[in-house]
Amino acid sequence: MRKLSMDELERVAPIDYQTQTHANLLLVLDNIRSMNNIGSAFRTADAFGIPQIYLCGITAQPPHREIHKTALGATETVEWKYVENTVEVLQSLKKEGFTLVAVEQTDTKVYLQDFKIDQTQKYAFIFGNEVFGVSEEAIACCDLALEIPQFGSKHSFNISVALGIVMWEVVKQMI
Repeated sequence: MRKLSMDELERVAPIDYQTQTHANLLLVLDNIRSMNNIGSAFRTADAFGIPQIYLCGITAQPPHREIHKTALGATETVEWKYVENTVEVLQSLKKEGFTLVAVEQTDTKVYLQDFKIDQTQKYAFIFGNEVFGVSEEAIACCDLALEIPQFGSKHSFNISVALGIVMWEVVKQMI
């Protein structure tokens, strides 16, 4: 066994990224305070072919050194848009036919392993603040909430970890 070289990885060129993405998936970041988490969201979106991220509320926007440190160039491939009010974004996406999925612990949730993608449907996955989660106002707009089962003493995952877990589960159903 040996590690592959960068040339052997056969990565898609940034110019070609948008033509090979999962255009029916996107992310909404609701008041994310850590720029490292924002950069990680971009990098994960790029890895899974997610074409767009909405940055809302206090969520910082590129270009910024701290975002670029973890994004490693993904801010150049994944389209993004800043909108101050998360609810406005969600209402607009709902009108465009997106199913709005909060990744949050709620009284009516679907466990991640039970969630089945309908490949004819468009989905927006909403990830919330590191301390407070997805805002109540945003949850009120959502069609469902996904919960990642946990078995330890802590109540949540870091957003970058949760985003990776959820998007892998979703994308693996599509490939």
